[in-house]
Amino acid sequence: MTKPSLPELLHAAVAAVGGAERPGQVAMAEAVAEAIDGGSHLLVQAGTGTGKSLGYLVPALAHGEKVVVATATLALQRQLVERDLPRTVDALHPLLRRRPEFAMLKGRSNYLCLHRLHEGVPQDEEEGLFDQFEAAAPTSKMGQDLLRLRDWSDETETGDRDDLTPGVSDRAWAQVSVSSRECLGASKCAYGAECFAEMARERAKLAEVVVTNHALLAIDAIEGAPVLPQHEVLIVDEAHELVSRVTGVATGELTPGQVNRAVRRAAKLVNEKAADQLQTAAEGFERLMELALPGRLEEIPEDLGYALMALRDAARTVISGIGATRDKSVQDEDAVRKQALASVESVHDVAERIVNGSEWDVVWYERHDRFGASLRVAPMSVSGLLREKLFADRSVTLASATLKLGGDFNGVGASMGLAPEGTEGDDLPQWKGIDVGSPFDYRKQGILYVAKHLARPARDGDRTDMLDELTELIQAAGGRTLGLFSSMRAAQLAAEELRGRIPEFPILLQGEETLGELIKNFAADPATCLFGTLSLWQGVDVPGASCQLVVMDKIPFPRPDDPLMSARQKAVEDAGGNGFMAVAATHAALLMAQGAGRLVRASGDRGVVAVLDQRLATARYGSYLKASLPDFWYTTDRNQVRRSLAAIDTAAKQAEAE
Repeated sequence: MTKPSLPELLHAAVAAVGGAERPGQVAMAEAVAEAIDGGSHLLVQAGTGTGKSLGYLVPALAHGEKVVVATATLALQRQLVERDLPRTVDALHPLLRRRPEFAMLKGRSNYLCLHRLHEGVPQDEEEGLFDQFEAAAPTSKMGQDLLRLRDWSDETETGDRDDLTPGVSDRAWAQVSVSSRECLGASKCAYGAECFAEMARERAKLAEVVVTNHALLAIDAIEGAPVLPQHEVLIVDEAHELVSRVTGVATGELTPGQVNRAVRRAAKLVNEKAADQLQTAAEGFERLMELALPGRLEEIPEDLGYALMALRDAARTVISGIGATRDKSVQDEDAVRKQALASVESVHDVAERIVNGSEWDVVWYERHDRFGASLRVAPMSVSGLLREKLFADRSVTLASATLKLGGDFNGVGASMGLAPEGTEGDDLPQWKGIDVGSPFDYRKQGILYVAKHLARPARDGDRTDMLDELTELIQAAGGRTLGLFSSMRAAQLAAEELRGRIPEFPILLQGEETLGELIKNFAADPATCLFGTLSLWQGVDVPGASCQLVVMDKIPFPRPDDPLMSARQKAVEDAGGNGFMAVAATHAALLMAQGAGRLVRASGDRGVVAVLDQRLATARYGSYLKASLPDFWYTTDRNQVRRSLAAIDTAAKQAEAE
């Protein structure tokens, strides 16, 4: 039997999911197949509606090698495992004459821990464990969640938190899950043979396609100890998020609460001298953290340096001592000891990293109204790490609707350690970028409106003119508005003001309900508006008449006092580059491209993206930002936009009435 061609396979897969084959999807599949066959790397921009998941799954399955697919969001992971992969495998089976297995793999804390469930949770203040089911009142929300978890443990085949519906609170889940550091290990745990996390790993080892998340991919790259199975092909979907997720995994944090928790957990597992040393060091650190330190710490203040060294040394002593003493009076001593060790090791590692003071790290102090003070350390850049760990020994495809910023892929490529496309060099990963377009006609379906007449926005300044403009736009659109704000404070002020001005249009505000509930309610009532910040710029998928106006209050540059972004910008400038364009403008372009992508989600969608910041029309960098957005029809004419919105609103109401 002749080997089936890629077009045949793609046609079968598209028919199985009830879709329509699109030129962009075909071009993407051919490019992915070429990259996999040649062991090379590909950056592919595939606009909304292209069907990019099949564009990479079909050539990956056809090739027959071990594939890891990493995504940023739970929604896409579930779509791949519950819908796209089952249908695609079924459709390709007769043609490939084999049925590829697939599995999902997440971090250990996402799975129910049977040891925690049956033996209890190590308690900070006392020796031994306590029964969380006894401790929680059965009528409390916590008690009800725990009882549901116990019942669910007898039914579930996966132990995966995301398979539990409805879900439970983070606090309840923490009682029945462990981090990788706290885990006893399958060989030492009485429940190792039944462990859900271990079973997930075994399924992943046997599967041809493993679906995971960016965070686990980052841990696999950073920590050296492999958590993902060996694979020849890596596909990173939602790749615009990768640098941010890897940075998050590589960021360390030290708080007084975290340190005090480590002290409590270790106190009765080591000798008195070691326990007192850690307690004294913790008290010294806490005192200093109560002082008003500056944001970024380019040099560690002397007092803080001594406190961190004392903390590091005391933690090292405790780590040695925990393994040297045994106390049979402690219930399930191994679990208690493992949790204490995990806490103290975390304190030691972050303190040592800050004390060592790598030139490639950024250290800063921040104070949060709710969570208090913290000391944080993050890599200046993850590009070198990604170049070394991601692109070696396997073919990598990076896919997203927004990878081409300012007209090319080089900005995103540089953030991942890639030299400009076409650059030759023995140690440089070779790659190419391809934009397969979108099935949507953006010029006919959308308008990009820049409110050029508004005053230039000042940081935290009064923007009455912007609120006036926003009010008029919402009225013209008949509601139907997604408001994307550069800060939570700006979203809250706008919601408060407009609820008074235009009560006929309900305004939902991020944080007042869960994100899922907000999006559901926004989609259900066309007159409703939804205001919010970062997660709304990227996490809203509402096709149809409920979202016909997307408003950005201003260009979302990083805050000037953002320690990590400002450090990265300065590093580029010190190296002779343009720090503003490389860091701040790239950050803003990516968010704006994601935000503008909320408007057109289906072939019948019509509407306006309104940017209430004159700089997009007047500043030199405006053309770079505009080139990063979908190719909407562009205008600065406010009257024309109001007429267009009113016409779109009228057409939507007529369609709703029919």
